[in-house]
This record gives sequence, C-alpha cells and structure tokens, in this order.
Amino acid sequence: MRPWLPRASLGRRGENAAARHLVRKGYRILARNLEQGKYELDIVAQKGDTIAFVEVKTRVTVEEIRPEDSVGRVKRQHIRKAARRYIQQYDDGQTYFRYDIVSVTMPGKRPTAIDHIENAFGADE
Repeated sequence: MRPWLPRASLGRRGENAAARHLVRKGYRILARNLEQGKYELDIVAQKGDTIAFVEVKTRVTVEEIRPEDSVGRVKRQHIRKAARRYIQQYDDGQTYFRYDIVSVTMPGKRPTAIDHIENAFGADE
C-alpha cells in the first residue's frame, strides 16, 4: 500500500467506487457500513426482488492474492450473522437474499478496476 494513503481512506474510496458501480448496474443502495450487533455489512443493495449483502475489498495492486480471495471463512461467518439480523428485521417473505463481493483495485494513475461477484458464497457454507 502506498504510504501516503491510509488503509481507512483506501477502504472508503473503494466502498464509494463499489456503490457507484452498483448504482450504475441498477441497484438501489439501502445501507452502507450498517452495524448489526458486533458485525458490519459494507453495502446492502437491492435490485428487483433481491437484496445483496455486499462485502467490498479494495487493494492498490493485485499481488498474489486477489481482493475477493481475502474474504475467508471467518469473515463470511461474520457477514452471515450480520445479514441474519438484517433479514429478521426486514424480510417480507417476498425477497431473495444473497452474498456478493465487489473487488476494487485502485492502481494509482491507472483506471480503477471493479469486479462484482454475485453469489460469491452461500448462506450455509
């Protein structure tokens, strides 16, 4: 990571880029950085009858590990727990839910690369 770009700033920029990307794809952003108990959902977005719980991973470069590959088993469990709390509050029985990852690579002067992975992992892995 570039020393002049703090991790929090990079993450915030990545989340902003991911949200703009989702909106361009026709999603409506329902929430950002939503705390559900002791866990957080980066973005909750809806398109049609589907709500996506979106984990955003941002990197300056794609090195040995792609950003989306850093969403490990424990992180997925945390996202699922936060999502369950959200679903308990807002499920109308007519909505589908899924877990997505948006991978954002911001390589300095080159264009930002965004990869939206729908159904990146399941509810019961």
